[in-house]
Amino acid sequence: MSIYAIGDIQGCFDDLLRLLEAIEFDKKNDQLWFAGDLVNRGPKSLETLRFIKSLGSSAICVLGNHDLHLLATAFKQRTPHKHDSLSAILQAPDCNELLSWLRHRPLFHYNNDFCLLHAGLPPQWDFKTTKAMAIKAEKVLQGPNHIDFFKAMYGDKPNQWSQDLKGMSKIRFIVNCFTRIRFCDEKGQLDFKNNGAVGSQPKHLMPWFTVPNRKSKDMQIIFGHWSNLGYYHGQNCYCIDTGGLWGGELTALKLAKKVNRTSISCKQNLKPF
Repeated sequence: MSIYAIGDIQGCFDDLLRLLEAIEFDKKNDQLWFAGDLVNRGPKSLETLRFIKSLGSSAICVLGNHDLHLLATAFKQRTPHKHDSLSAILQAPDCNELLSWLRHRPLFHYNNDFCLLHAGLPPQWDFKTTKAMAIKAEKVLQGPNHIDFFKAMYGDKPNQWSQDLKGMSKIRFIVNCFTRIRFCDEKGQLDFKNNGAVGSQPKHLMPWFTVPNRKSKDMQIIFGHWSNLGYYHGQNCYCIDTGGLWGGELTALKLAKKVNRTSISCKQNLKPF
């Protein structure tokens, strides 16, 4: 079986199909790992969700910030943004089924060799802590009190890991790490204002994966979320958000001892906002 990790699709369904054709994806024998942000801003979010859900166990998806935004909007805890392209999902006859499926996707996935998440990790978390924190947040997202979380999900605080974090503040921090982090300082204080290319940030900030003595440095981590970073391989990490939504590429990595990259140029070309 071949495993392919695929970067942020954001509703660019036609480009996804062209990428799957390029890698000769076989549903019966291969598995796709999606790095989150399946939906929003691209033209075919509904088709993307339906297709990936139809793949069953041949597709593994972790949640991204745009996926969570869809859920918060659907549960009336967030007002749609003027650039959102979620209305087709919200008006679809199978909307509830799709949302239930999406809400039960994990924040973190792994096998013996690779780990998958949408954005990043604070430097204090090792593999054991990462697993535990993902499970803790997933229980809330998938449980009967999920609407309470969506009420409290938005916010940049707390922005520093502490064992003393409790309740929804702790869950918000966990979810912000898995779905929003790009830069932080040497002590792991998260920054949510800067999303540009490496080098554009204030001097005290650094990409989360370059923090000295990061406890997850022995994990091979695949992530998306950072189109201004583009394809990156270093520090035992792979960024596979290559800006397909903005006229860049959609990327697939074949996960093996020797990782191979396949990318296609995307037809969608929105202007960043």
